[in-house]
Amino acid sequence: MPSKCIQQEIQPLGQPKSVSGTMKILLVFDFDNTIIDDNSDTWILQCAPEKKLPIELQDSYKKGFWTEFMGRVFKYLGDEGVREDEMKRAMTSMPFTPGMAELLNFIRKNKNTFDCIIISDSNSVFIDWVLEATSFHDVFDKVFTNPAAFDSNGHLTVEKHHTHSCPRCPQNLCKNVVLVEFVGEQLQQGVNYTRIVYIGDGGNDVCPVTFLKKNDVAMPRKGYALQKTLYRMCQNLEPMESSVVSWSSGVEIISYLQFLIKE
Repeated sequence: MPSKCIQQEIQPLGQPKSVSGTMKILLVFDFDNTIIDDNSDTWILQCAPEKKLPIELQDSYKKGFWTEFMGRVFKYLGDEGVREDEMKRAMTSMPFTPGMAELLNFIRKNKNTFDCIIISDSNSVFIDWVLEATSFHDVFDKVFTNPAAFDSNGHLTVEKHHTHSCPRCPQNLCKNVVLVEFVGEQLQQGVNYTRIVYIGDGGNDVCPVTFLKKNDVAMPRKGYALQKTLYRMCQNLEPMESSVVSWSSGVEIISYLQFLIKE
């Protein structure tokens, strides 16, 4: 993979211009296959009878409507007698991506430099369970995801995060819209980010990466859809302002963040 498209080594970035207010670096994380080393929505199928869904339920998925599909999955699990404690045990057994615990501990020690948010197409219950079980809740300033809760029957229900008009994203979540709104709100509060570092893996991370500017950094996980798409965009000479630095371990991300701090 040519280095001009996907940087494999740390390359110096230009210094951002200083403006008034609090100056910090914003770290934006995806959750599935980024913080955790699997997909939480498919991992929960370990709780299903024979660890799989009926064919008719599998076939009910329509592209762009994953949240609605997961609503049906959660109803099926509830109807099959799967309860909250069993789901929680399964969810908190998911492995972290290599080096991710080290990375989150590094961020915790440098919170005066970094703000840190999650934008995920998982759901609030799953993410809360994982962050609580691993004691990493305090690392993140905000979590943007699909709201979920257990109803009076003990069934997990999930709703879409918001409505939007972006044609590229699933109808329940455009991560670009979330990021733009968050950065704008922070600016109104006097917090200006010198740089945004976006750490993700999936196809739905492409849209927010297009929001990144010259001093920002897109960090796609090696071998996953985001890296492959960014490489293809580069080959096609599609415009993208940010630097691109791929990673396979959170320890590599630590090295890059240390480099940014020292600049």
